[in-house]
Amino acid sequence: MSAMRRRPVLPSHQDGMEKVGGKPPQSRLCFLATLCAMFWVLIFYFHFFVIANEPGASAGAQPDDAGASISHADLPLPEPERFSDPVVPLPPPVFVSEPPPGTVSEPPPATATVPKVEEESTAVVQAETPHKEYAFQRALKTAENKSDPCGGRYIYVHELPPRFNDDMLRECKRLSIWTDMCKFVSNDGLGPPLGNEEGVFSNTGWYATNQFMVDVIFRNRMKQYECLTKDSSIAAAVFVPFYAGFDVARYLWGYNISMRDAASLDLIDWMRKRPEWDVMGGRDHFLVGGRIAWDFRRLTDEESDWGNKLLFLPAAKNMSMLVVESSPWNANDFAIPYPTYFHPSKDADVLLWQDRMRSLERPWLFSFAGAPRPDDPKSIRGQLIDQCRASSVCKLLECDLGESKCHSPSAIMNMFQSSLFCLQPQGDSYTRRSAFDSMLAGCIPVFFHPGSAYVQYTWHLPKNYTRYSVFIPEDGVRTGNVSIEDRLKSIQPDVVKKMREEVISLIPRVIYADPRSKLETLKDAFDVSVEAIINKVTQLRRDIIEDREDKDFVEENSWKYDLLEEGQRTIGPHEWDPFFSKPKDKGGDSTNPSTKAAKNSWKNEQRG
Repeated sequence: MSAMRRRPVLPSHQDGMEKVGGKPPQSRLCFLATLCAMFWVLIFYFHFFVIANEPGASAGAQPDDAGASISHADLPLPEPERFSDPVVPLPPPVFVSEPPPGTVSEPPPATATVPKVEEESTAVVQAETPHKEYAFQRALKTAENKSDPCGGRYIYVHELPPRFNDDMLRECKRLSIWTDMCKFVSNDGLGPPLGNEEGVFSNTGWYATNQFMVDVIFRNRMKQYECLTKDSSIAAAVFVPFYAGFDVARYLWGYNISMRDAASLDLIDWMRKRPEWDVMGGRDHFLVGGRIAWDFRRLTDEESDWGNKLLFLPAAKNMSMLVVESSPWNANDFAIPYPTYFHPSKDADVLLWQDRMRSLERPWLFSFAGAPRPDDPKSIRGQLIDQCRASSVCKLLECDLGESKCHSPSAIMNMFQSSLFCLQPQGDSYTRRSAFDSMLAGCIPVFFHPGSAYVQYTWHLPKNYTRYSVFIPEDGVRTGNVSIEDRLKSIQPDVVKKMREEVISLIPRVIYADPRSKLETLKDAFDVSVEAIINKVTQLRRDIIEDREDKDFVEENSWKYDLLEEGQRTIGPHEWDPFFSKPKDKGGDSTNPSTKAAKNSWKNEQRG
């Protein structure tokens, strides 16, 4: 074929000419000319119509039409990368490229003059930008399995060395310089059982629980969680069973900052070496510290500063920490309820208690249990005590130093059960355990600062605080312009009834069930917290996949984001801005009154 293209071959005429005297016959010449012409016609036809239309024949041609098709041979397909089981850890965010979509057919241009050919000759591969696939997508996909009741709910628990948890319990006498914590770590952290001589409690489920025992209670409840997994690649979240509250409690008094920070630094070093950490850089991890956030937020390395710096360690900022009081201006801690005295082992215990709280006669309009804070000029406790003493419809339980009924669970619960409203001003910090004790008794809480509940327990309490509480700004009380009695009497009886019913309905969400059992259908504070963490991590993972993380997030306004409804992302001016406009006034760093608040909480523990 190639020889034909270079030079055509003609038949020789020499012999014929010799035979006829050098003059070729006319008929033979015409025949040869016709044959030659036909030969060249066949050559040109074969070249331009047959060869040109064969697949791959024009690989070197430069078509005039920019939409000319590309064959499979011209664009090799990349091999898709696949995850193995378990997922190989990669630096966060971990992703691999998915294979491009399959080939699609594209018709020839409308102006083409070539003959019609088969569809496969015009097939093309669309060169698209490959989607990112992250290592945590396997965990997200478990939620799509409708036959798996744990789909999207699996929790992986790190097996920490015992120095981070169990060893602290074995050395329980060192956990507080004033209190023997050993009796409180009994019964999986619930403490010793309470007697019911006065008939204030129900027959079972009541314990003398220390308010700072959430570390132990939460870990033991996690052991009963129905969706634990040993495969971290399918986990919706990762739990770190570090007793952060106990750790900081051991070394707050009489120890230097190196000792106070040692366990936290050791934990972070241990965590960062784990493959589970690399999947999201710790953003899917959570732990519990059963104290107020200020105990873990020491800004400087001055020996006189309070607490440790766990929550300020760069790696720890990626984790979520559950504390009994969070910082309104930081994004990596979340408030969960203080433990109360009630730890039911089955649904029936809760339902019977709720019915009992609905049926009680409540002779007192309002009540208050607490002590004044004469050293704190911002405290309104003195004014509340004065108003209660002057009212015939207020019950007061004073909590001064020495023997006091304030340290008797039965005395406190009896007062709350006999009151319609329970005053809950700020404690030594924003929050008080008393708020949850009062709600357990079916008493409507009255708050005077939004930091005492509304921006704290957004997972466990309705964001519409008017459904279950009364808000009286403390400035009016401080100046003497507000009468608590008049304000509460102005609320209509039918509204009071609805609010009380709302409070009673919230009881399961603000108590911790007995860790040695599990409620059948009701969700307790543990269940609500775990569900919220899973939702938080799941939403974060989806935002990463869809590249829609909030680049304009302002951490100092964290409390505003916590109040957004589902689907909302934008914050703006808020009626509570004056309460949180100056972080350094209450908890912004470790050298301001928040440090005093933390120290006062310890003094209150000493007092107890």
